[in-house]
Amino acid sequence: MAALVGCEHYARSCLLKAPCCGKLYVCRLCHDAEENHQMDRFKVEEVQCSECQTLQQAQKACQQCHVQFGEYYCDICHLFDKDKKQYHCQPCGICRIGPREKYFHCDKCNLCLAQDLQGNHKCVENVSRQNCPVCMEDIHTSRIGAHVLPCGHLLHKSCFDDMVRTSAYRCPLCMHSVWNMEEYWSQIDKEIAQSPMPIEYQGTTVKIMCNDCQAHCTVPFHVLGMKCTGCGSYNTAQDGGLIQQHPEPDNDNEPETNAEHQHDQSESP
Repeated sequence: MAALVGCEHYARSCLLKAPCCGKLYVCRLCHDAEENHQMDRFKVEEVQCSECQTLQQAQKACQQCHVQFGEYYCDICHLFDKDKKQYHCQPCGICRIGPREKYFHCDKCNLCLAQDLQGNHKCVENVSRQNCPVCMEDIHTSRIGAHVLPCGHLLHKSCFDDMVRTSAYRCPLCMHSVWNMEEYWSQIDKEIAQSPMPIEYQGTTVKIMCNDCQAHCTVPFHVLGMKCTGCGSYNTAQDGGLIQQHPEPDNDNEPETNAEHQHDQSESP
């Protein structure tokens, strides 16, 4: 077998003939980067051997010089590549990097997920058919792996890693915390305990909505954060203005009314 060449995306020994424009490219991604339209991988019918330049029907090995076009070949996706334990998932409609036994297809999410997420993730119907909310690029057919958030939404793994580096901790779609924040909430508890509000704000409350448990509650106002009384999260949003707690009036020190003052004058000598 000749050494696989290919491009930065795939290792293969053939060029695909684009069914849309008839041009030869190593892969659909190389085609899409150069042209003003996209190649439909499923409609590819012909390939050209990189060794003998024979144009032929798409297949695993060259009919002329018998060189193998790729260690892995899918005759549905017309995918040629080095062996990465790939498998074709019929419900997904595309090939996935395996091995197959480490993944299962979630029918509701309509996506292949790691086995340790089976029965252990929040399903969002057809979640992978949405673009990544960070980079706005396709997730379902992307060569970049997907990261499943606790809320069930998906990000590209690389986009999630960028969020971690910038200390962003909320899902861009629903604002739910994307990892366990208990240690950080405890830190805010300590900071609030050491930073009392000025006297004019003491006793002031505010209505909040929690992005983690969706509870609505009224809590003490503090500039460092408002803590949900339901789940203890500081991932909350203020709902309305400040509620000032006014002290009850002291009846013993109430000023005289005009009527009382006039009555006193009428009895004066």
